[in-house]
Amino acid sequence: MRRTTRLAAPALLTLGALAACEPTGAITKDITPTSPIAAAGPVEAAVKANNGFGLALYQQLKGKAGNLAFSPASISLALAMTYAGARGETATEMEKTLQAGPDAKAFHSAWATQLNGWQSPTGADIAVANRLFGDKRYAFEAPYLSLTKAHYGAPLQPVDFAGAPQQQRLIINAWVAEQTRDRIKDLIPPPGVTGATRMALVNAIYFKAKWNAPFPKAGTKDDTFTTAAGTKVTTPMMTHTTAAHYGEVDGVQLMALGYRGGRFATLFVLPPANQKLADVESKLDRGLLDQWTGALQREQVWIRLPKFTIKPGAAVALKAPLQAMGMKRAFASGGADFTGITNPSNPSDRLFITQVYHKAFVAMDEAGTEAAAATAVVAGRESAAPREPKQFRADRPFLFFIRDIKTNLVMFAGRLVDPTQ
Repeated sequence: MRRTTRLAAPALLTLGALAACEPTGAITKDITPTSPIAAAGPVEAAVKANNGFGLALYQQLKGKAGNLAFSPASISLALAMTYAGARGETATEMEKTLQAGPDAKAFHSAWATQLNGWQSPTGADIAVANRLFGDKRYAFEAPYLSLTKAHYGAPLQPVDFAGAPQQQRLIINAWVAEQTRDRIKDLIPPPGVTGATRMALVNAIYFKAKWNAPFPKAGTKDDTFTTAAGTKVTTPMMTHTTAAHYGEVDGVQLMALGYRGGRFATLFVLPPANQKLADVESKLDRGLLDQWTGALQREQVWIRLPKFTIKPGAAVALKAPLQAMGMKRAFASGGADFTGITNPSNPSDRLFITQVYHKAFVAMDEAGTEAAAATAVVAGRESAAPREPKQFRADRPFLFFIRDIKTNLVMFAGRLVDPTQ
């Protein structure tokens, strides 16, 4: 049976309150599974923010050894919903970290437009789900619930964090697994939700698409790949000659392979053999990515590319990287201001972010690509064809970016340093 690779990534943010929560009012009871997302204007604000933030976050994550995969889109969406309820200095720091720009309304509207675009036929199987899990004893601000539902299609689901936190953790993890076709499991670890948790904002993205021109299976043969450590390993390498978008910038080879429907493509970035991938990573930002995509031209390309799968291990905790990027107050108990989400009379009941969790799955084979990701934000109380084809031989570490080529938004990003891991 022919297998098509898929992508999956969830992001989750938890929020908690400093003191035990007392009932302060009724929360919205509408927990409709899906909600129409408000159509808005241009997507530029969301694209610039997502790509700039995502590549800045890459600089924080690149130090971890081995293969890397994450979803800038999933993390951006989870944090964007949180940012909608931030006020004061908390909002200012989140705006700068997310690169949202001074017009918050335009930022949220741009995300709504981007999400609407993915609801139209794209030729790919793409699913984006957002949900707010809120403690049933807590009162949430109606304007905030309206904004997140209208712009992000995120309904509020009442849960019992205070009374049965671990049961709610399992409920959220099961929801994430369902949204990502079981590619992302156990997003929130046992310590991630406690009786002090008051809210979890969750995004999940699932993507599955077939290449425009699938690699012939007969062309896949074992070949040598030189890892980042300089070790030579034997791995299945796919081979194909096909029309693709190709370019070179400062010796770096660039190739974009498109998926059926024409909406999505993966950009592969291959440093020259005498240059380390880390040297390219150190320069990575939105401007360089734009330079790379601007250099692409349609060519006939001979391609040798490894089959690979990057499976998620334990969830990546993003608190420290986000703090290093300037988002500090949001994590400060007694200092964060999320009164746009809930504004209790007792200041010690106010929310702050306790942790942000993320996992991603990416796999590529002859047929196409599969990916999934999820992010959770948890809050709680303290506790043109030439005569000869171009050659793209990816037999050494490279970067990849799965993009919505209509808007240039980066959905997934990562690197492959060892296809046998």
